[in-house]
Amino acid sequence: MQKFFATCPKGLEYLLRDELVALGASDVHEALSGVHFSGTLVDAYRACLWSRLASRVLMPLKEFDAADENALYDGVQTIDWSQHLAEHGTLAVDAVSNASQMRHTRYLSQKVKDAVVDQFRDRNGERPGVDLDQPSIRLNLLLRKDRALVSLDLSGTPLHRRGYRVGQGEAPLKENLACAMLIRAGWPEIFKAGGAIVDPMCGAGTLVIEAALMAADVAPGHQREYFGFLGWLGHDAEAWQTLVSEANSRAETGLRALPAAFFGDDQDPHVLNQAKRNAQQAGVIGFTRFERRSIEHLQRPTDAAQPGLLICNPPYGERIGQQHALAPTYRAIGDKARSEFDGWRLAVITSDEDLGRAIGLRSHKRYALYNGALECRFLLFEIGGDAAPKVVEERPMTAGSEAVANRLRKTLKHLRKRIDREGIHAWRVYDADIPEYSAAIDIYVGREESRPHLAQSTWLHVQEYAAPKDIPEHVASARLADLVRGAIDAFELPRDHIAVKTRYKARGGGKYGRMDQRSNFLIVEEGGLKFRINLFDYLDTGLFLDHRPVRERLREAARGTRFLNLFCYTATASVYAASGGARTTTSVDLSGTYLDWAEKNLAINGFGGDAHQLVQADCLQWLAHDRGEYDLIFVDPPTFSNSKRAQDFDVQKEHVRLLRRCADRLAFGGTIVFSNNFRRFKLDAEIEELFEVRDISAQTIPFDFTRNSRIHQCYELQPR
Repeated sequence: MQKFFATCPKGLEYLLRDELVALGASDVHEALSGVHFSGTLVDAYRACLWSRLASRVLMPLKEFDAADENALYDGVQTIDWSQHLAEHGTLAVDAVSNASQMRHTRYLSQKVKDAVVDQFRDRNGERPGVDLDQPSIRLNLLLRKDRALVSLDLSGTPLHRRGYRVGQGEAPLKENLACAMLIRAGWPEIFKAGGAIVDPMCGAGTLVIEAALMAADVAPGHQREYFGFLGWLGHDAEAWQTLVSEANSRAETGLRALPAAFFGDDQDPHVLNQAKRNAQQAGVIGFTRFERRSIEHLQRPTDAAQPGLLICNPPYGERIGQQHALAPTYRAIGDKARSEFDGWRLAVITSDEDLGRAIGLRSHKRYALYNGALECRFLLFEIGGDAAPKVVEERPMTAGSEAVANRLRKTLKHLRKRIDREGIHAWRVYDADIPEYSAAIDIYVGREESRPHLAQSTWLHVQEYAAPKDIPEHVASARLADLVRGAIDAFELPRDHIAVKTRYKARGGGKYGRMDQRSNFLIVEEGGLKFRINLFDYLDTGLFLDHRPVRERLREAARGTRFLNLFCYTATASVYAASGGARTTTSVDLSGTYLDWAEKNLAINGFGGDAHQLVQADCLQWLAHDRGEYDLIFVDPPTFSNSKRAQDFDVQKEHVRLLRRCADRLAFGGTIVFSNNFRRFKLDAEIEELFEVRDISAQTIPFDFTRNSRIHQCYELQPR
């Protein structure tokens, strides 16, 4: 099996991952602006031919240290280039440098090229030439932190260049971004149900044409005449021709059955002519209809009987017009959607939040996408009919809810790049940032377990903090309502995507109210792993967000260990340990509900069997009777517990006894990671005598929890 890397625009990584899995790739996992996968050469060819989302497909050849130009040159020369390039062939080199001493990419490209051609010249006096447009092979150099990765670019030229576009408008939309929009908008499902597509600002017709090609099962690379592997000496021409023949057959079958359900309007006759020429070149002109019409005169096609998709890429104000002048255009989109497209879905991409709000509709889903370097929001709306969300009377915006909404938007803008870069799907966006509005708000982005065919969506989890005693209950209640209203406005989410845990007065102090019983689980990703989340039915969601760095440390330490997870909850730490290479995991908890949940968390990540044990027991009692030996123990007890099936537990009072019993089960040279969330917790002096103690609390607080450095305390313990 060969490793490959498919690049893509930011925001498309998870869609591309799913696409590559569907195309038969294995060991698929996303990274920043791309997806790693494994497979045969045929799998890579298939990705080049069939991926609608990838930009390039790279095959790594060599990785080595390259702190200076000599090390780079020498490293490239260790590759036997006679296996890849004929001496009369041509090459081109693309280079990217990130956090390295050498930063000049043109110079880096030249250095790699010199190393290749010098190897040929030193062997036989002949040297390959350079062709920047269609070389025999194209190489890709990634230099990151002074470490070089040299890859063969199998795509040759960017895969979004399908080969049909003979003209484009002023603000062109790349074909792979257009496909991402169509997939996010649910176009494949809408088409299968008999729906049509309308783009009222079609420009050169990219969305309409890609929708037709997708519906007809035409391979995106069907019309490309050049790929980077065609001149490569390792090219398997027979395997490639088999794939091409299959694609030709599928295209012929799909186009024969394609209905005329693809409509594009624009008020610019010049770009409409380009759209028609592009559709002609793509082979779908007979199924499309392009008309000159402004958004104010948009009409639902008379022959579109079933609800369909209304989608557009209107001007953002970044390149074409000024933002303030565009608000009427966005309002017209919303007005026409309501009046002409009842029951349809509307999808709009924009880089400006205010313009998105000018549409006058509430989006039920929104996604971050990048149009080039420009960060955009892709908004989805259900228009009227049975599919429209119920209209409810909303609490009006107050000064307080406006303040909360503004704070949330600023936090999102501040953290968005890091969140996207690190691929984080569950994180804290608000933690009593405005003291009067005292609650924590966490974001979860995931797929509904019961409806895995749907795209990922955003949900909020709001937990109210106890109000000071001098704050009347009705005031605290009103403030919480303002906070929720501000969150709705900031995130433009439907109310049923927001879980609110409120407190009520009861004997013994503040309690959380009765939880819901929806049994609605999300599948959320963290660290390349999947976890089941329930926002509504329990006080906690199944994933302690403040332990994200702790889990990563456990994964890094787990290779080859026998891992014990006490008070395991939903066993997220055990999943991390298993993914890090733990020989065995043992997860102990008193709750059968959480152990069932833990079993499913392990299973959806591919872990099960005798190597991964789940034990229902009181942890202190179990430790007293267990005779196992463990190399790494994670113990994260509750602050207080008074279960009917076990003795009362108080972490401050019981932690010495607990950790002593953990030490009895610890193998020589092993480590205990002890964490708890009791803010007034003090480690007993006896623990300092028994263990070498390292306080790692500061290193294990995630960046989204730095407002509250006492969210948890965490220690590494090794017996003296």
